[in-house]
Amino acid sequence: MLVDAFETDTNCPVSWQARSRSFVSLMTLYESNHIRLSWLAPQLHSVCEPQVSRVEGDCPLHLALEDRSRYTTTLRLTYIFEDEAGPAADPDVRIRIYHDARLAEAQSCVRWHRHGLLESIRSRLARDMDERWMRNIMLNKWLEYCVERGHRFAGSPLR
Repeated sequence: MLVDAFETDTNCPVSWQARSRSFVSLMTLYESNHIRLSWLAPQLHSVCEPQVSRVEGDCPLHLALEDRSRYTTTLRLTYIFEDEAGPAADPDVRIRIYHDARLAEAQSCVRWHRHGLLESIRSRLARDMDERWMRNIMLNKWLEYCVERGHRFAGSPLR
């Protein structure tokens, strides 16, 4: 894997795989998301302009700043697909980063997926904890996939 030189998420204190859907496991998943997001965008604190990562054999990956405060940053991460109806963002994930706690939470994800299998999984998970769990597991796996494909975002200097 390309992340040998980076911090890994193998030492997260509580395995989210052991007791899924508990609050403690969800927080550990957020910690793993933060680590994986920092593999993709090592300068999370300095992202200010929209960025696009392009690698051969994969769709362009878009990262945009939505909001920044003293302790949090909210980003949008997505692929943009060209469709006969126009451009479509999918999976279009809104991520809140909690800098002091080193956590990253997928707050929202496109509600209706273009892909039938993803939509069938989403529709079976109705409760709030299940929704959070599903969004963040998806983000966790997608971040790993993006890094393995070679995507990276450079930091932009703060203004």
